[in-house]
Amino acid sequence: MTDRPERQALGGTGNTGVQRVRAPGEQPCGRTPARGKVKYLQSLIMGLGLLAFGTGFQAASAQPIPEEVDVALVLAVDISYSMDMDELALQRSGYRAAITSDEVMQAIAGGLTGKIAVLYLEWAGSESQAILVDWHVISSPQDAANFAAALAETPVRRAYRTAIGDALLYSAAQFDRMPVAAMKRVIDVSGDGPNNQGTFAPVARDEVIAKGIVINGLPLQLKLRSSSWSDMDNLDVYYETCVIGGPGAFVVPVRGADRFAEAIRRKLVLEIAGTPPSEETARVIRAATGIDPLCLEGERRWQMRNRYEDQ
Repeated sequence: MTDRPERQALGGTGNTGVQRVRAPGEQPCGRTPARGKVKYLQSLIMGLGLLAFGTGFQAASAQPIPEEVDVALVLAVDISYSMDMDELALQRSGYRAAITSDEVMQAIAGGLTGKIAVLYLEWAGSESQAILVDWHVISSPQDAANFAAALAETPVRRAYRTAIGDALLYSAAQFDRMPVAAMKRVIDVSGDGPNNQGTFAPVARDEVIAKGIVINGLPLQLKLRSSSWSDMDNLDVYYETCVIGGPGAFVVPVRGADRFAEAIRRKLVLEIAGTPPSEETARVIRAATGIDPLCLEGERRWQMRNRYEDQ
């Protein structure tokens, strides 16, 4: 019989004989029940998930929004040996004068953003493509002057063969690396002869326009040389049939060196303003079910030339 009857009344074991009243669901020896562990882990996982989400959201929101322009324009310029050095110099000066002209600057200012992005590249054979002036955003006369100055610094050169198809594919690839977002993407391709090497022009055309890119043409007939195997009297028809494509695609033929600068200026205004030159040339060129024989004229002429030289 103990002298502390109250302890005996409470009962229990241990040195004191006192049995502690446990909280509902509590386990002996301070152990957390399995259900409690699950809830704890769930809370921990949820907390870590929210932390990760918050960090990811902050990182995503920290990404800069690309600058937006009305038109992204690739000027793809032919430098094949069928053009002499005078024609190449005229071509270069024509683009420099056009991009800085009042008419082009007014067309730029009239857009939704008042800005365009321009890249200038030269091409010839299937392995001859080079960027002379990379993407420039033009929104002011000073921007245009900077572009023209950069173009003036590069030497004039020539290269062999005429691979329009590969020039189109190379030009289209430049839109994947431009630093801006464009409402419209356009390739402005100039040339003085038909495709005679590499990817067939209409095959490349169909691939490019399937990406939502418009192709406009500037067929050049600056100096008619009737004795040349590469000259085509109907080069403008060739470009319409085999090269250009997309909504509102058009050609601006250049017949004579004295009209070259004006033709480039007019073409740039039409491309920037987004208005086609006439009802006749504003059309959508759809992917062909086969290759028009006209589109193989350049390849045929090249084969004839080789046969003649082999004789």
